[in-house]
Parts: sequence; C-alpha cells; structure tokens
Amino acid sequence: GRSAALRARMEERLLGARFRYLNQQLYTGSSRDAARLFRADPAAFHLYHRGFERQVRRWPERPVQRIVRYLRRRPASLVVADFGCGDCTLAASVRNQVHCFDLVPLNPRVTVCDMAKVPLAAESVDVAVFCLALMGTNLQEILGEANRVLKLGGTLMVAEVASRFEDTRAFLKAMTHLGFRTVSKDLSSSYFYLLEFAKTGPARPGPAAGLRLRPCLYKRR
Repeated sequence: GRSAALRARMEERLLGARFRYLNQQLYTGSSRDAARLFRADPAAFHLYHRGFERQVRRWPERPVQRIVRYLRRRPASLVVADFGCGDCTLAASVRNQVHCFDLVPLNPRVTVCDMAKVPLAAESVDVAVFCLALMGTNLQEILGEANRVLKLGGTLMVAEVASRFEDTRAFLKAMTHLGFRTVSKDLSSSYFYLLEFAKTGPARPGPAAGLRLRPCLYKRR
C-alpha cells in the first residue's frame, strides 16, 4: 500500500512538472511555436489540458459558463468562432453554429490550426471568443485574425486570467488600435476578467502600444 501511494505521488509530481513546462512554452512562445510543439507531440496537449482543468476547477466560476449565458441571451442565428476551444464546451452548450479551433482535436468538432491563421473567410462570423486562450507572444497577430473574420459591428469576447493584466486601461486603449471598441468590462473577479468589444473597422498598421499580458506561470506546489 505504501509503495503504491509513493508511486502515485511521484507520478503526480511528474505530471505537474510536465504541465508547468508546457504552460511556460505556451506563454513564452508564439502561436506558431505552440502549433509546432503539439504537432510533434499531440499527447502533450492532452496532458496540458488535464493540468489546466485542475487549475480552473478550483475557481468559484468557470469563465466559459459566463460566455455561454451571454450567447444564450442573443440570437441563435449568430455564427461564433471559438479560438482555443479545448473540449468544445462552448459549442456543446449553445444552439449557435460554432467554429471550433485549437492546436489538437480533443473533440471531433475541432479544426486544428494556428490561432493566428484560422481557415475562415473575412467578415464571416458574428462573435469571436477567446476564453483563457490568449497565450502566444504574438497577441497582435492573433487578435488581428479575430478582427479579420469578424463582421463589422461583430462581437469579440475575451475572458482572461486577472493577474495577467499589467495595465487594463492601456490594454483597452490598444484594442482601439486593432479596430475594437470596448462595450463592457467585468473586472469584479479576482480570478478572471471578462471583456466585450465590438469591431469598428480594420486594424490600423503598426504596433499596438500597451497590448501586453503577463505569462500565466504556475509555481510548484
């Protein structure tokens, strides 16, 4: 019994260490680096998703459920693009057509691709969603892709870990450079912020100053 318990603890520590390593790679590299990482080792994505779920399970509320409630209040005819969809919880919870994109298919609905280059036509969706999915260092490129696929006046929903925001005001101002107007912001949770934007036009050229998010790195417990 003691031998089995010791082995289980060691396996748990190894899994935790592997999760922290993968998490660091996702937050400190570009979306293209992440795509290459999981293309070379698809099993690593399953391990990462398990570790991620364990972290979020401790939260009093899951941000994806907030977005589900938001979409249920809006017409089911709206077409949605879910960037970094994971196991497709959003698609399974609403009546809308949802295009699901991620690096590895945890669900048959998933289209595997780089989040900075999704296979959708320009101005073809009504709502774009990033739910704990703004991970790459090429944030401007990723959010620029959301602008490309959104219709004029379309909605961008961002749910992200609260501690990642260095300067929320600067981040929101940078979003105007990318062609988005802030519609609402819920900063009340110490776990995650929920931001709603509307597309006002194409992104302007040049770097968007202030578009920064801290890496979400987990410490060894």
